[in-house]
Amino acid sequence: MTKFNVLILGNASAAPTLSRNQTAQLINIDEQYFLMDCGEGTQLRLREHNIKFQRINHIFISHLHGDHFLGLMGLLQTMHLLGRQTDLHIYSCGHVEEIVHVHLKHAKGNIGYPIHYHTVGTDQSELVFEDHKVEVHSIPLKHKIPCTGFLFREKQKPRKVNPEGLKKYKVPRFEIARIKAGEDFIDAGGNTVPNDALTFAPDASHAYAFCSDTAYLESIIPIIEGVDLLYHEATFLEEHRDRAGQTLHATAAQAATIALKSRVKKLIIGHFSNRYSDLELLLNEAKSIFEATEIAEQDRCFDLLKSQ
Repeated sequence: MTKFNVLILGNASAAPTLSRNQTAQLINIDEQYFLMDCGEGTQLRLREHNIKFQRINHIFISHLHGDHFLGLMGLLQTMHLLGRQTDLHIYSCGHVEEIVHVHLKHAKGNIGYPIHYHTVGTDQSELVFEDHKVEVHSIPLKHKIPCTGFLFREKQKPRKVNPEGLKKYKVPRFEIARIKAGEDFIDAGGNTVPNDALTFAPDASHAYAFCSDTAYLESIIPIIEGVDLLYHEATFLEEHRDRAGQTLHATAAQAATIALKSRVKKLIIGHFSNRYSDLELLLNEAKSIFEATEIAEQDRCFDLLKSQ
């Protein structure tokens, strides 16, 4: 059974509160873990959810404002203390490697496992990670410092075999992999059996877009269009739109407008200013424009394979 879900570990902006941690999310794609941002306290949130740190092999940092990465050094050191040996990959448009090296230099410390740093450009969307199941593309954003979101998209899944078709046309077992890949079958008599006589359509592939700190930016629409789930920051209400403009953040209404224009299936909003104790205000503002909106509630897991 394929799995694709997003666990919200924090949804606050700037400073953490007793009830809202700083930005961090754990993305699980068929039991492969991707950590998206690492605000202060992220490793404690992972422990609360019984997530084994050593299963995280890829960390994506949207930008180098503290509320998005200050938990990283602690997590790296804990991985070391737990005896990690496997490689770790960190993707960011900022100088994460320099920050880690400075810390280790002055702490006279070391990391006992390989870390591979991948620099992400901010001029255009680019492929930053790929394996046989998923592609991750960057999403250039507009903020006070270089900042990128990330699009996680499943690759097309193999077609499902039709047992009756295989039996009817006497397809040998060694041909099944090719047939699931979409190829036709040539029988012993040289006759071509079309693939759709041997298979059913594959399960749908899914996509998740994480749009971190950004001003309202319509250039991201072609990149995120039609995704199953969009996370978009919504730091302010429209009544504080001037403040959003000054800080290059978005309002809940602006996040919803992006979701509407991108024709996404569902929007979740987060990165809330601490001035708002009642998050329903932001939710209602967004839902007035895009009904399929929910709060990126801390500790909630959003399953892309099931309706929420």
